[in-house]
Amino acid sequence: MSVTTAPLNSSVGDSLGRRAWRRLKQSPLTMACMAIVAIYLLLAMCGYLGLIPDFQKAVGEPFAPPSAAKPALWLGLDFFGRSVLFKLIAGARTAMTLGILVACISLPIGLAMGAIAGYFGGRIDAGVQWVYSVIVSVPYILLIIAISYIMGKGLLSICVAMGLVGWVGLCRMTRAEFIKLREREFVMASRLVGASNMRLIFKHILPNVMHIAVVAASMEVMGAIKAEVILTYLGVGVQDGSSWGQMIADAPGELLNGIWWPTFGVSATLFLIVFALNRVGDALRDALDPRLV
Repeated sequence: MSVTTAPLNSSVGDSLGRRAWRRLKQSPLTMACMAIVAIYLLLAMCGYLGLIPDFQKAVGEPFAPPSAAKPALWLGLDFFGRSVLFKLIAGARTAMTLGILVACISLPIGLAMGAIAGYFGGRIDAGVQWVYSVIVSVPYILLIIAISYIMGKGLLSICVAMGLVGWVGLCRMTRAEFIKLREREFVMASRLVGASNMRLIFKHILPNVMHIAVVAASMEVMGAIKAEVILTYLGVGVQDGSSWGQMIADAPGELLNGIWWPTFGVSATLFLIVFALNRVGDALRDALDPRLV
């Protein structure tokens, strides 16, 4: 007796991640922006592995214009004869490191605070709301500057400061989703069969709001990069020269002398990563929302 096996339906068992990836691939601009983010991450890794020459080493005459003679001269040299290209790569290492560390600090705090506030409500919810209301009542940059001064200058203190104040947005969104989902039928059914609060939070509700965390991560990285540039420009950020903010701070004097290539390089580099992260964040929001895929 021969048995004929019917072909499996490709949609069976199709996960949210796979459906989201198919939607992302439909947009060439989104894929290009994801490639840009990947390139910046790769440059950051190359910087840590020592594959990029030292950006503080002079390689030619001061303010030598861009030249195709060798890679160090592709974007010209600065006042000390250092390669602008190597400085931009060092800034990319600082920016991506800071963005990822800030996201790793702020996302767990935002998810945890939003989850307990939205699920339990009552006094816990009121307490969480009071905490983030106090945080948002102080201007973002001023609060980061205050924490950075307390902890001391440096990359680590900036990461901690941004992480401690950057969780509010995710907390609000997570809280709102938990308030909506805690009364849904699948949660009520699990509660009736004896599921604990922790199981309901982490097993049944939290997976339905993780798309918010993914989108928030991309936005947090972008916000951290911009905030670090501003802080360094103000003199309270990274002080070892490996920051785009320092290059922007040097720009007025350079432009007055007709030296445009350092400013052009840092502006283009910062624009590309901010635009790419913003586009990727919007695309992830549309692709990962279970109500849309």
